[in-house]
Amino acid sequence: MTISLKDQVAIVTGAGRGLGRAHALALAERGAKIVINELHEADAASTAAEITDNGGDAIACGANVADLQQVTDMVAQTLDRWGRIDILVNNAGILRDKTFAKMSMDDFRLVIDVHLVGSANCTKAVWDIMREQNYGRVVFTTSSSGLYGNFGQSNYGAAKMGLVGLMNTLHLEGAKYDIRVNCLAPAAGTAMTEGLFPPEVFDLLTPESVSPGVVFLSSQDAPSRVVLAAGGGAFAVYKGFETDGSSLLPDNNSAEGLAAAWPAVASEDGMQEFNSGFEQATKFARKNANKLGIKL
Repeated sequence: MTISLKDQVAIVTGAGRGLGRAHALALAERGAKIVINELHEADAASTAAEITDNGGDAIACGANVADLQQVTDMVAQTLDRWGRIDILVNNAGILRDKTFAKMSMDDFRLVIDVHLVGSANCTKAVWDIMREQNYGRVVFTTSSSGLYGNFGQSNYGAAKMGLVGLMNTLHLEGAKYDIRVNCLAPAAGTAMTEGLFPPEVFDLLTPESVSPGVVFLSSQDAPSRVVLAAGGGAFAVYKGFETDGSSLLPDNNSAEGLAAAWPAVASEDGMQEFNSGFEQATKFARKNANKLGIKL
């Protein structure tokens, strides 16, 4: 099956260079009309020109994603030109790497503002549009630094894991409007990651090798609430599981009781993946009720 995005409208943030540029070109190749958002306006114009020179349709926009008014203006400009917005790829980001001991809270907050608040700003600006048209595809860019941690990236990791939490809730709230919300966790050799990988690995992990994941997550048959990991043409799905756990009731609900029960609490036997926070509360209620002989 060939994936076509003909006549769909996509906003790609941070699309002047690196991953965002590769995503924009890949979406345009499938027929989408593209808003190239990039703080460096010359880079935005260059990517937009590359698309139009190849017969596509694109405009450049220098909005700062951390500024809601600028984002709102970008969305209004998009509607004025094309009348709808089908796809939002939240890719814009920065790095301010230092150990937590040496990091200023200004640098911590700045990274959160660009990655997490910036993605929320852009999504908020298109959310009602997607609800009204009963269709939308939203892609957040998370990272292995958030999913697993990475030395010197407490600000970046916190922002990136925050996007997974945002995805989980927006998936639930957007489902009845056919708004599908996913995360991409890319491993790519870009200006942001130069020096982090050995040269041979850097050359293998091209931005272009990740972008098929964005095309898939932007398509009509995309899944929802998926964290798609991608790098060098390989793809995987990250899943968050919770152990079955153990009830300490009726008379062992103490720190000492937890320490004694720790092997059972941490056992991976019977692990499950939840689709909402309520399912976790339900599990605990049933487990405790069983220990107390209460029928639910």
